[in-house]
Amino acid sequence: MSHGSWLQLPLVFLAAAVLAVPLARYLRLGAILGYLVAGLLIGPEVLGLIPESTAIPEVAELGVVLMLFLVGLELEPKRLWAMRRPIFGWGSVQLLGCTAVLTALGIATGHPWRLSLVVSLGLAMSSTAVALAVLAERNLGRTTAGESILSVALLQDIAAIPVLALVPVLALSGGHGDNDGRTWLAAAKAVGAIVTIIFGGRLLLRPALRWIARSKTPEIFTAAALLLVLGTAALMQAVGLSMALGAFLAGVLLAESEYRRELETDLEPFKGLLLGLFFIAVGMGLDLHAVAAQPGFVLTLLAALLLCKIPVLVAMATWMKIPLVERPAFVILLAQGGEFGFVVFQLAQGEGMINAAQNSALVAAVALSLALTPLLLNGGDRLMSRKLARIGATKKRNEVPPPPAPIIIAGSGRYGQVVGRLLRANGLQATVLDQDAEAIESLRRFGWTVYYGDATRLDLLKSAGAATARVLVIAIDDMAQSLELAELAREHFPQLAIVARARNVQHYYRLRELGITHVERETFESALLSARSVLELTGMEPHAARRQALRFKRHNLELMEQMVPLRRDESALIAAAKLGLQQFDQLIAAERAAEEHHRKAQRAGWDKPPADPAP
Repeated sequence: MSHGSWLQLPLVFLAAAVLAVPLARYLRLGAILGYLVAGLLIGPEVLGLIPESTAIPEVAELGVVLMLFLVGLELEPKRLWAMRRPIFGWGSVQLLGCTAVLTALGIATGHPWRLSLVVSLGLAMSSTAVALAVLAERNLGRTTAGESILSVALLQDIAAIPVLALVPVLALSGGHGDNDGRTWLAAAKAVGAIVTIIFGGRLLLRPALRWIARSKTPEIFTAAALLLVLGTAALMQAVGLSMALGAFLAGVLLAESEYRRELETDLEPFKGLLLGLFFIAVGMGLDLHAVAAQPGFVLTLLAALLLCKIPVLVAMATWMKIPLVERPAFVILLAQGGEFGFVVFQLAQGEGMINAAQNSALVAAVALSLALTPLLLNGGDRLMSRKLARIGATKKRNEVPPPPAPIIIAGSGRYGQVVGRLLRANGLQATVLDQDAEAIESLRRFGWTVYYGDATRLDLLKSAGAATARVLVIAIDDMAQSLELAELAREHFPQLAIVARARNVQHYYRLRELGITHVERETFESALLSARSVLELTGMEPHAARRQALRFKRHNLELMEQMVPLRRDESALIAAAKLGLQQFDQLIAAERAAEEHHRKAQRAGWDKPPADPAP
C-alpha cells in the first residue's frame, strides 16, 4: 500500500461498515455479524484491501476497553460489592466447569492432559465484547441474565493473569522453578496495579477532573476522559492483566462522581466506532486457508466448544433461577469463544505446546463461534417463543381460550403501563408486547396477556392477534423501532387504529406523515401541568391558569398540524413557527388587556357611591 494508506485505511473501514451493517440489520442478523462479515471481506483472505501487517487488532481492542469503562460507570461500588458472590461464585463455576468438561473430552480423545487443559482454558473464555454489545442492543443489561453475564465476564477478566501465568508452567519445556518465580512476580505486579488504580482513583481522579472542568474547555475534558481510560488500560497491560479490567475499575470509581454523565456523553461515540472496529478486526483474523486445509478438524473443534459449554451453562441458568425467556441469551452469549482465547493459543504456540496449524484451527473455531452467535440468538428466540406458547397451551388446555384482546400495547415501560392500567380499570383487556423479560414476567404474574419479543416482527404481531385487534398503542422508547412498527401495522393490518407516543417534535412529524392521527408527545401534558402550577404560584387564579394552559395546548396542536407539510422545508418551517408564536403572544396579550380592563371596570362599579333614592 502507498504512502496514502493513512487515508485509505479509514476509507475502507468506514465503507465496509456503512455497507455491511445496515444490510445485516435489514436481514435481522444484528450489527455484530455485519461487522464480522465486513472484516472478512476486506481482510487478506478475500479482497485483501487491508494488509496483514497493520496494527488494527491492537487499536480495535480499545473499543472493548471503552465499553468496559462505560459499564463500570453504571455500577456504583456498593452495587459491585453486592455482586461479589455471583462474580466469584457463578463466574468460577462457569470457567472451571467448562474447562473441566473440555479437558475431559481432550484427554478422552488421547491428547496429553497439559495440552488439553491449556486449550480448554482458552476455549472456556467467552467474548466480553460480543456479550455486552448484544445486551446493549437488546436492552437486556439490567435483567437477571444481563447481570449474570456481566458477572461471569468480570471473573474471566480477573482470571486472565493466572491463566496466562499457568500456560508456561504447564508447558513441557522450561524450568518449573523459574516459572513459579515469574508467576509470583506477575501476581504481585497485578495486585499492585489494582491497588494503585483503586486508591489513586479515590484520591486523585475527582480533584483532577474538577480542576480540568474549571477550564471550561469541552474538548480538553474529552481528552482527559480518553487519557484516563487509556492510562488505566496501559497500566494493566504493563503488568499482564486485561486492559478492559483496568478501565472497568476506573469506571466503577467514578460511578458516584458528578462527572459520570459528562464522561458517558464524551466517550460514547468513541466506544461505538472502536467497538465496530474490533469486530471488523475479528472478521479479518478469520483464517479461511486454515479452515479450507482442515475443515473437519475446525468443525469438530467448533462442535466440541459449543456442545461442552452449553450443558454447563444450561445447568447454571437453572440453578441461578434465570427467567425462562432470558436463558437462551445467557447460554448462547457465554457458549461462544472469546478474544482472550486468541492470546492463550498464541502463548501456547510460543511455548511449543501447539504448532501453527493447530493454532490457526483453534482461532478459526473461536472466530466461527463469534460469527454464529447472532444466528444462534435468533434461533433461540424462535425456539423460546414456541416453547412458551406450548407451556401456555398446556396450562390452559382445560380452559376456554379467551377471545383475542381488541387492544395491543407495544412497550411496557412507564408510558405503556399507565395506558394499560387505565384500560384495565375500565374493564378493557390488552395484550402487551415487550423485549424486557423481567417486565414481561411481572405483568404475567398480574394476569396480563403478554408476548416476549420484538414488536416489529410480523409473526409476533400475528400471534398477538393484530389481524383481529381494533387498536394498537405504540409506547416503544426507541423512535426508529416505533416508526418501523407504525409502517408495518399500516401495511399489514389496515383495520388497526394506531395511538402512538412521540418522543419529540421530529418523531411527531414522522408519525403524522405516516397517517397516524392519534399522536401524543410524552412530556407535553406534564409540562403544561407544571406551567399551570407556576402561573398559580405567581398569583394567577387557578381557573385562569387552567384556561391559559388549555388555550396554549389548542394553539400548539393547531400550529403543529400546520407545520407537518412543511417539515422538509426548513425555512418555511421556521417562518411558520415564528408566525405562530407571534400570533399566540398577541392573542394572550390582548386577552390580558381585556381582563385587566374588565377588572378595573368591576372595581370602579364597586367603589362608586350608591345613587340617591327617588323621592
